[in-house]
Amino acid sequence: MTVSKTQIKICGITSVTQALEIAKLGVDAIGIISVKESPRYVLPLKKRKIFETLNEFFPKVKRVSVIKNAPINQILEELQSSKNEDVLQLHGDENISYCKKLRENFQQIELWKAFRIKRAKDLEKIPPYSNFIDDVLLDSWNKETYGGSGIRIKKKYLDDLKFKNNWWLAGGISIDWVKNIIKDIKPNGIDISSSIEITPGIKDIAKTKELINSI
Repeated sequence: MTVSKTQIKICGITSVTQALEIAKLGVDAIGIISVKESPRYVLPLKKRKIFETLNEFFPKVKRVSVIKNAPINQILEELQSSKNEDVLQLHGDENISYCKKLRENFQQIELWKAFRIKRAKDLEKIPPYSNFIDDVLLDSWNKETYGGSGIRIKKKYLDDLKFKNNWWLAGGISIDWVKNIIKDIKPNGIDISSSIEITPGIKDIAKTKELINSI
């Protein structure tokens, strides 16, 4: 029997040094936050340096740029002048029209769309996006922030989930929960951020390694 590998993304990286240390641990993707109000926000020039370094030393690790409700013309302009991102992760309230326009203009970059889940009904809005995005990311709903809260989605909303797209689980991913996630929930990927941090944007490398090994 073939067992598919659960992919791992570490998000909220803020330095070249930590990006390299974490890439060396065998992750599949590294995310950088391009949302100014986030405590993990990274300036464009620094993001470019981190992604360029990753591309040089770990080209197979996907470089994910996380944005939220950015003007679409701004995104189109930035993508035209940049070859640093492999993935654009939309972590706001972007609608289907927004995703469709990005897809039509940029076939070469993956689009991941995050959905914040507060109630079962929130899951119903995901399928119509399927033709215009590559992956789905499920995160918990929090009134204070759009991501990185460390709060888990209620388990009852994660039972027997199936999407046309590959999907990632985010929100409060910790060592004690990982075995149940892989056994019972079975996402294609796990997105980890706050549970392995010393402070926002600074990862505990030993804890990160332990969590990756447990996955």
